[in-house]
Amino acid sequence: MMTDMKHSAVQQLVTSMVGAERASQLFAGVVTEPRLLAETASISRAGFSAALNLVLFDDLLARVPTGAAYVADQAAKGVAITFDHSALRTIRFDGSTGALPAGETAFRRILEPLGYRVAAVYPLPALRMTGHAFRHLDLPDRMPQFFVSELHVDQFDPGFAEAAHRVFDSSRDPLGDQTRDLLARFAAGDWIPVGQAAAVLPQITNAFARHHDQPSLADYERLLVESAEAAWIATEGNAVNHVTDRVPDVYDVANQQRALGRPIKDQVEVSESGRIHQTAFRADPVSRAFLTPDGAVERNVPGSFYEFITRLEDPDTGKLDLGFDSANATGIFAMTKAR
Repeated sequence: MMTDMKHSAVQQLVTSMVGAERASQLFAGVVTEPRLLAETASISRAGFSAALNLVLFDDLLARVPTGAAYVADQAAKGVAITFDHSALRTIRFDGSTGALPAGETAFRRILEPLGYRVAAVYPLPALRMTGHAFRHLDLPDRMPQFFVSELHVDQFDPGFAEAAHRVFDSSRDPLGDQTRDLLARFAAGDWIPVGQAAAVLPQITNAFARHHDQPSLADYERLLVESAEAAWIATEGNAVNHVTDRVPDVYDVANQQRALGRPIKDQVEVSESGRIHQTAFRADPVSRAFLTPDGAVERNVPGSFYEFITRLEDPDTGKLDLGFDSANATGIFAMTKAR
């Protein structure tokens, strides 16, 4: 990738978060744009985005054993992952979500200064949600996208909304003044000294987590009755819901993983255009604590998961189709329904 990785600003940022050994594994195992690795003393918005994406990818693998096993298999074969996109889920009330901005705007305020813009909006009516695809302006086909969805509480009944407010009104804002200042500098086109960027990367990474109080079991179950997605956000918050590996043949990958006994989706989702093919592992279960009148109880609930996508060329443009598909997304969301 480059001749002197130890001086790469992107490598320094990732190392500051995950340690030198794990950073080396990530750079060996996940494709990173070479020109970004040439940044040294200071870092661009694209370079910072590359570091953030790698840290988020690593965080998901730590929470998703099935995905980690697949990535380890690829590394053993010398095959690098092409990181296509990650997905986030948010809650949208009529106003803010506790101290967080409403819905997808909680992440728009982070992603836009880092060079991302909404490329398309995808209605998800069966889920009473809307998806927003954020694509990087500088490297649209080489930087992972973010698919940020928001669940519309006002489309559910009053009892659901009351439970949602009890769960999410305690949401705290993870961003401090130093981080807001750095994002404003990136938005202005500045390059940031590595030390300053490293100082705020933990706080920006922490935005991709849960920021509301432990939910009660009664409220969780009330949300689950009408929306598995709302229940998932109640336990996992704004953690990355899944990361996606862009592969040449998603059908071949699915067959191989099924033969290994891994919990791969039964069918591949195909977009209306026929150019986007997606499948995924079912979510790995996680143990979460819930409040009850008799004290806290533990329950196994769906966590995050690992997805695969094959993108074909758009004949009208001659370029890879970087879009998404509402029906595909709806089918993939089912990976976090309790089995």
